[in-house]
Amino acid sequence: MSKQRLGKGLRALIPQVEEPDLQDVAQGEVQGDVQEIALDAIEPNPFQPRRHFDPEKLQELAQSIAEFGLLEPVLVREHEKGYQLVAGERRIRAAELAGLKKVPALVKNFDDEEMMKVALVENLQRENLNPIEEAEGYQRLISEFGFTQNQVAHAVGKKRPSIANTLRLLNLSDVEREMVQDGRLSTGHAKVLLGVNDAKKRVQLANKVIKEDLSVRQLEELLKKPKTVPRGTLKMKSPELVDLENNLQRIFGTKVSMTYKKGAGRISIEYYSDEELERLLEMMRRI
Repeated sequence: MSKQRLGKGLRALIPQVEEPDLQDVAQGEVQGDVQEIALDAIEPNPFQPRRHFDPEKLQELAQSIAEFGLLEPVLVREHEKGYQLVAGERRIRAAELAGLKKVPALVKNFDDEEMMKVALVENLQRENLNPIEEAEGYQRLISEFGFTQNQVAHAVGKKRPSIANTLRLLNLSDVEREMVQDGRLSTGHAKVLLGVNDAKKRVQLANKVIKEDLSVRQLEELLKKPKTVPRGTLKMKSPELVDLENNLQRIFGTKVSMTYKKGAGRISIEYYSDEELERLLEMMRRI
């Protein structure tokens, strides 16, 4: 990740504060109040978006720290009688495992809002979050701080459609989110499944993907199969029309219904949030 992108993102989030580039902090190039601080004097970050830490990778980092020391200072703020962590929880946890009593820390002034933004962006830009944590991080910036999707995209150095697509993962059920969060279901699978409107069927398909180890392409092919229509239904859709609906659902990532009669008809595209409507409108503008 480029130094320019990372610094630009933080300045976009906190324009009223001259905040350091986190990569400069990592390289020891930022002038500031860096000091050795006792681990037991640093409280956890209450705004930490990351909830899952790989034990194996944490142990690997701890071994490295035990051998070479903690080369990158953590970021803290003064808080009550001690300090509160702003960024660097993984390093703090690994330092504890390595048996360190003190760690180098860059002390900066942050209010609660600035602290939350830095914690979110630091994790997002370092790609430390799983897809669900990432989506929740974007949503917090939008709902709690009034960011638009464009502002979120600018802050983390990504394109707005990428932000919109990630936010769509929050439309998954709790069961499906857990599947994505622990890696049993890929983001690609989840985005295809979001085109299935029936929540019960979507979970069944998700379990089928995991059980049969289906690829994203195989899941798409499975959803392309024509839908069966019960006997006695007065208006039956032709296989060609059903196939068109399925293709449009994969393109738009949501439920699409079509009617057709003698060259005329209607296309209905469903959405379930303002963010999803904005995503669909953006797609249509590019068509």
